[in-house]
Amino acid sequence: MTVCAIEGGTAGAAATVEPVPEESGDPEEPGSPAAPGEPETRDAYAAHQAHDTAGAADTADAAVLDEPGGPDALDAYGALDAYGTYGALGVPDPFGTSGALVLTADASYAARLTAAPGQPAERAWYPERWTLDGPEPYAVPLPLDQPEEPDSQVVPLADGRVLIRRRVADLQAFSLLYPTGPRTGELPLGAVACADLTLLPPSPDGRSVYALAAGERSTALWLVAGGAFGPERITDVPGHCSGGVWLDRAGRMLALDRRPPDGGPVKAVALDLGRGGEVTPLLQITPDSNDRLLLADTDSGLLLLRSDAPGHDRLGWGVLGSRLPVRFPECLRPADVAVTPFAVQPGQMLMPESCAVGLRIDGAAGSWVGVWRPAGRRLHQFAAPRGWLAGAGFWSRDGVLHLPCTEPGTRCAVALLEAPADEEPCRARTGPAAGDGAGPGTGNTTGTQPSAPTAGPVVCRPVPLGQAPLQGRTASV
Repeated sequence: MTVCAIEGGTAGAAATVEPVPEESGDPEEPGSPAAPGEPETRDAYAAHQAHDTAGAADTADAAVLDEPGGPDALDAYGALDAYGTYGALGVPDPFGTSGALVLTADASYAARLTAAPGQPAERAWYPERWTLDGPEPYAVPLPLDQPEEPDSQVVPLADGRVLIRRRVADLQAFSLLYPTGPRTGELPLGAVACADLTLLPPSPDGRSVYALAAGERSTALWLVAGGAFGPERITDVPGHCSGGVWLDRAGRMLALDRRPPDGGPVKAVALDLGRGGEVTPLLQITPDSNDRLLLADTDSGLLLLRSDAPGHDRLGWGVLGSRLPVRFPECLRPADVAVTPFAVQPGQMLMPESCAVGLRIDGAAGSWVGVWRPAGRRLHQFAAPRGWLAGAGFWSRDGVLHLPCTEPGTRCAVALLEAPADEEPCRARTGPAAGDGAGPGTGNTTGTQPSAPTAGPVVCRPVPLGQAPLQGRTASV
């Protein structure tokens, strides 16, 4: 892991972190194609998973599955809804919280709220823009005459401007900030009258920013930047929506996690913004399971999701438009930690299993970094670089993970982690990796775990992604 830092035009020193030793183990068997027909119930789906696990009782993997924190134990995020998990764990939300770094879709810019050192926090919050596509990263402060509130949100645009959302009484006000000489320029965009509103991740088009405003029985989708006349209400989606994952490079297809107005399980749906926000089903593993989409890669079609269809909340992966079942690797569920994907390697055209995925791992010892590929079926764990802005990062096409970080004396830095090769699957204990990362995780040992083998086909249609508008079909929800 190489660290590149700049402060006042001076590059910082490089440092390396070695991965922990790995143990050998048996590879994960490939999944079986799903049979056509209606999805099974969650209990039936879980029963298939339990049967598959029981079939491997004589293998070394069975001992791992029977350990505390195995399939019968919820992980740290399992019992909570999206966007409520991070606060409950006492760790920063990777999006929308003061201090969190938000990146543009092409990772050319980033923005965050930060506090000036040596001043009381309530008087010192201001936006900061990072430039990441040059030879060295650098930060530009964007303070105004009045400090910002810590609950404000910022989103960078591809032209270098930064959108800021401020709460003003019962209004949500929006402005664009940009550097102009020694000062900060501000362009007011207007306001939305609602008690609460959440900005979505930056659109791939680089100029549009959308937001969700939850009502009693529906959720309004607003275009708050990039429109012709200030904030524009695009559509109202029945039920309560959260999340926000872009499915294409044009910024037209948006996936949201939707709970119906009358209650029921959460399902990922797709909104076609080119057709007025038309809603179609996107992800359903079983009728009564909670199925949320976390990340999507438009080059390969790789999807990262979270579902309780196996009987407990798990991280899984699938492929957009595929009829193969969703896979739930055991290596993505180490005991007593929460694992959250934050970046997928781009440029792997039609090769979803070769994509490297960056994972944030949170445990009692702190936060550290994981790297995993579907084809490798193992979780590599590394100590986080000092000052890592946990949950922030992006991949280059050649498999290098960029991890933005900052600490006193180094305002803006990027640590580089090359994706390790997957030679043979392995299994080991969990915990933060040894290395020079800051925090109480330094010095502990860790490793990887294999995914559980599958003994037979799962008779269900886990991923009806062919029903999404990307496949030319539409349906009402």
